[in-house]
Amino acid sequence: MTGVDAHRPRFWDTDGDHGVQPPLTDRAVQEAEELLGVTLPGSLLRLLRDRNGGQVGDTHNAFPTHRPTSWSADHVPFDSVLGIGRRARTLSMLDSPYLVQEWGLPTDVVLISGDGHYWIGLDYRACGRPGEPSVTWFDADDNSELPLAPDFPSFLARLTAAEDFSDEANPA
Repeated sequence: MTGVDAHRPRFWDTDGDHGVQPPLTDRAVQEAEELLGVTLPGSLLRLLRDRNGGQVGDTHNAFPTHRPTSWSADHVPFDSVLGIGRRARTLSMLDSPYLVQEWGLPTDVVLISGDGHYWIGLDYRACGRPGEPSVTWFDADDNSELPLAPDFPSFLARLTAAEDFSDEANPA
């Protein structure tokens, strides 16, 4: 690493391989977009070509919010990213149709992070499936949602460290 990249915190936590899919190929992207019926954001695909899912580094594992959620008074977690693939016992973006149905989420969503009780998803409801999706927080427990960013690059730009917030736990 040289120049600016040497001083930029890395996005991925590379200490383990939990949640990591096999290296992303053009064919896998094409198959995913066909299965999901969407065009995935180029900025997301660039991240996944570097590492196909897995744990996010400590400097990028939270997103600030303007109102409380079931998670926290001022942020939501973003500790992992779903990759694209079929690795055994590992969730993938390809599981979105099943997970959306299972958790009662809107159908025009591709999940990129979450644990079942909450999800962060690419929200194609306003832009249509070939468009540039916004990013939305979905809370399956209280059946609520919160728009986070108008697009994935804006979402990435606002990610920060969870340790910067005063509370990690539920505000209630």
